[in-house]
Amino acid sequence: MTLETKADSPASTAIQWDPQSTELRDAFGDFLNAFEQFKDANDDRLSQIEKRVSADVVTADKVERINTAMDEQKRRMDDLLLKSSRPGRDGAPAIGASLTELEHKQAWDGYMRRGDTMELRSLELKALSRQSDPDGGYLVPTETEAEIARIMSEASPIRAIADVRQVSGASLKKPIATTGAQAGWVGEADTRPETSAPVLSEVEFPTMELYAMPAATQSLLDDSAVNIEEWLASEVQIAFAEQEGSAFVTGDGIRKPRGFLAYDSVADDAWSWGKLGYLPSGADGAFHASNPQDALVDLVYALKAGYRANAHWVMNRTTQGEIRKFKDADGNYLWQPGLAAGQPATLLNFAITEAEDMPDIASDATALAFGDFRRGYLVVDRLGVRTLRDPYTRKPYVLFYTTKRVGGGVQNFEAIKLMKFAAS
Repeated sequence: MTLETKADSPASTAIQWDPQSTELRDAFGDFLNAFEQFKDANDDRLSQIEKRVSADVVTADKVERINTAMDEQKRRMDDLLLKSSRPGRDGAPAIGASLTELEHKQAWDGYMRRGDTMELRSLELKALSRQSDPDGGYLVPTETEAEIARIMSEASPIRAIADVRQVSGASLKKPIATTGAQAGWVGEADTRPETSAPVLSEVEFPTMELYAMPAATQSLLDDSAVNIEEWLASEVQIAFAEQEGSAFVTGDGIRKPRGFLAYDSVADDAWSWGKLGYLPSGADGAFHASNPQDALVDLVYALKAGYRANAHWVMNRTTQGEIRKFKDADGNYLWQPGLAAGQPATLLNFAITEAEDMPDIASDATALAFGDFRRGYLVVDRLGVRTLRDPYTRKPYVLFYTTKRVGGGVQNFEAIKLMKFAAS
C-alpha cells in the first residue's frame, strides 16, 4: 500500500514579511503610484483613439513605458518577499524536536562539513532505512526538507495553487470518476429502471528525479558561523522551483511531470474527458479589437460554478501587461493590484498567478488559463530529499548533488479552461 498524505496547502500559507520593512513598503507604494499613472496615460490613449481612430505615438509609448515599469516593480516586490521568507540565520533546532531528529541533524552537519558518514549510516541502519547506500546520498533532516518545500511553494507558481500530495512510493495511482451515477424521477407506483453506474478510470502520476548541484569551498564549510542547512536550502530552492515551474506548465511527461498545456485541447463545445477545453480570443494572435474583455468574461463562465469559487488566472507578465489596459462598460479597469504586498493582482475579481513559462500571445497560442487548479492539477512529491557529498570532481570545490522526486499532471479536466488566441 502506497503511503499518501495531504501536504499543507501552499496557498493557505501567508507570506511572512516584516511590516516595518521600509524597502518593501516603499516598493509597494511605488507600484501603486505607477498604476495610477498608468491609468491616466491609458485613459488619454483610449480618448485619442475614440477621437482620431489612432492614439498619439508619444502617448502610446508612455503607456508602454509605465506598463513595463510596473512589471519591473512587481518583480522587485516578488524578490523582496521571497528573500524575507528564507530561513532564519540561527541554527537552533525546532522546538519539540525528538532526540532522533536532533541526532540526525548533528550527524548530517558533520557529513556536510567534513564528509563524516559513520553517524549517519549508523542512524539510518537503526531506522532500517534503505537509503543508507552512500552512492545514493543521505536524507536531509526533516526540518531542512520542510523548509525547502515551503519556499518552493512560494517560488513555484503552479505548485502554490495546485493540489499537492506526498507519497512514499514511486508513483500515485488515483481512481477518477469520468462520468457520474445517473438518477431519475419516478412516481409512487412506477417501475424503477436500472441506472448506469459511474465510469471509473485509474490515472497514475509517476515521480521523476529533479536535481541540483550547488558547490562550496571547504573554507566555507569549515566556518562554524555558516548555517549549512540554510545555505543548502537557499541554493537549491530556486533551481528546483524554476525547473518545476516549467514542467508543470509545458512538461511532456518524459523524465519530468506532465504540464497542463501538454494535454490535448479542443473547442469547449466539443469537450470530452481527457482533453482541456478552450475558447477563442476572437482574433488571430490577439484579442478582438472591439470589446476584448468579452472573451475574458466568456472564459470565466465556461467554467462550471463549482470550480469558479477557487479559480485563478494563469498567464505570464507580457499577457498581463496587455490585459491591464482593458476596461468594462462603466470605464473601470478589469485588472486591479493586490491590496497589500504579497497579495496577488486580480482580474474580474479572480486572483492572477504569474507563470513565466506560459506562452506569449501569438497565433493559436494558449497563453491564458483559468480554473480551479487545486482540483484540476495534482503535484506528487515523494518523501525525502537526498544529498550526496562530492569533494573530488571539481577541486577545490565540494559539490552537493541534491535530489528530490516529483511528478504532476491534470487530475480533473473539467476544472481548467484555456483561451486560444485565434479567430475561432
